[in-house]
Amino acid sequence: MERLGLDSILVAEAFLEGGARVLQFRHKGFWSRDTFALAKQVGDLCRAAGAVFVVNDRADYAAILRAGLHLGQDDLAPSHARRVIGTASPVGFSTHNPAQMRAAQTEPIDYVAFGPVFPTVSKERPDPTVGLAALRAVRAMTALPLVAIGGITRANAQACFHAGADSVAVISDLLPVSCPLSGLKQTIRDRMAEWQKLNQR
Repeated sequence: MERLGLDSILVAEAFLEGGARVLQFRHKGFWSRDTFALAKQVGDLCRAAGAVFVVNDRADYAAILRAGLHLGQDDLAPSHARRVIGTASPVGFSTHNPAQMRAAQTEPIDYVAFGPVFPTVSKERPDPTVGLAALRAVRAMTALPLVAIGGITRANAQACFHAGADSVAVISDLLPVSCPLSGLKQTIRDRMAEWQKLNQR
């Protein structure tokens, strides 16, 4: 959020007030004390709202924060991460092709993500775009909850659900391109309301 010039706590509060049930603290750099303190604040907000709090990549911090964990292909293997965080916390795993999806079926995970379904600007070096046909194909490969990732917007989310996704991960389409700080929370809540209407169709 800081990269976008947004206050992470205000954004988290707005997401939760808008009905978000899962929030991921996505931090790819060095975990300073300030980063940890920020993650703890977001985790506390999630617990107070009854939402699931997830940390990306780092099993050690997920364990300390009593958070769920989302892992990528270059992170600690889920089977090893379980030795750090235990069996109670949810673990998700990103996959980007059928071979990775097949391998994921033997891992102790609670859900599997697949994508990027569409072009994404949230990563500096994204994996190749897979498209809806590939999402539909991997749906038949897993009984786990399937999360579509990468470039998901209000305009294409329904197509992901029709292709077999159980849920979608969203970043950019939940955040205003430009918004005064004074109106940030209301703008995000309004955007969340649009997503909830979409999910009710």
